Amino acid sequence: MANLVLVYGMRLLPADEVVKVGSAPVELQNGNEAHVTMHVLEGSREEIEAQLKLSVDAFFDFYPEI
Repeated sequence: MANLVLVYGMRLLPADEVVKVGSAPVELQNGNEAHVTMHVLEGSREEIEAQLKLSVDAFFDFYPEI
């Protein structure tokens, strides 16, 4: 299997200030562009950490071959 890279970003902002979240562009070696879907998790620190763990586990369920 090829070496992989996981692209992600995180930032905490006041929940009532977020209006819109878009995708993030990623430029590929071959000149193409891919897009990373951004996800929003809201709650207390503990709730966000639990949701993030579930999201990461679910993400890797999409790729059982790795």
